[in-house]
Amino acid sequence: MKLKQLLLLVFSSLLFQTISFAQDKAADSAKQRKKEMMDILYTKPKAPVKTIGIYLYNGYQTIDAMGPYEVLSQLMGVKVFFIAKEKGFIRNQSGLKVQVDTTIDKVKRLDMLLIPGGAAETFMQTQDQTVLNWIRSIDSTTIYTASVCTGAWILGATGLLNGKNATTNWYRADEMMTRYGAHFKQERWVRDGKYWTSAGVTAGLDMSLAIIHELMGDKYTQGVMLNLEYDPAPPVTGGSVNKTPAIVVDMMREMYDLGLKPLITKYGKK
Repeated sequence: MKLKQLLLLVFSSLLFQTISFAQDKAADSAKQRKKEMMDILYTKPKAPVKTIGIYLYNGYQTIDAMGPYEVLSQLMGVKVFFIAKEKGFIRNQSGLKVQVDTTIDKVKRLDMLLIPGGAAETFMQTQDQTVLNWIRSIDSTTIYTASVCTGAWILGATGLLNGKNATTNWYRADEMMTRYGAHFKQERWVRDGKYWTSAGVTAGLDMSLAIIHELMGDKYTQGVMLNLEYDPAPPVTGGSVNKTPAIVVDMMREMYDLGLKPLITKYGKK
């Protein structure tokens, strides 16, 4: 065999081995990548949360309940459902009807309870001893108990936030949390032990994502955020008392006072 032919044979053999090695390596890489994807998708949660109940009442704020419902429903193998004092249609602040088939007398245990906020109707929930007793009973076995916005008023009225760090809607926030023995923190969301509280309305989305992050870690949470395309980009700076002009804050406070201050004053300090 001539040297040229020999060199060509050796080169061909090496080329074949190189291609074969590259193909094997690519296949192994693809398998590894697929495994990593499955590991993310089937991340084992840090706590066995399987049932999440969201308490609804007439006058609740829509996003307070529906935002966490959508976010927390991204947890695989978890049942998220609504609960009301009475079976039937529950109306939000604007009259939107949601049919609720599960009542508080039928629910004895939850892994997580979430209480949304609202306005005057929310304050009146703080006076309903049947509801407050049910929340206390459910809380005795929950892994997490949470509130969104003024839902912290209801949770606070049970006494469960006494001595805890908590946040709530910006309106009279320190006053209302002090009323219930809680330490107000002006944060988007606050966790103190098993208790999670969020600031107003959209903050419930952040808190729900924080709960998912606590249970499932970074990558699973990022997957949820991408699925929801959660990447806020408001047209102007605002959304909190620290970022909103004082005149706008005062205007909103006076509007809230019209509906809520008489109730707060009437029922006095608890």
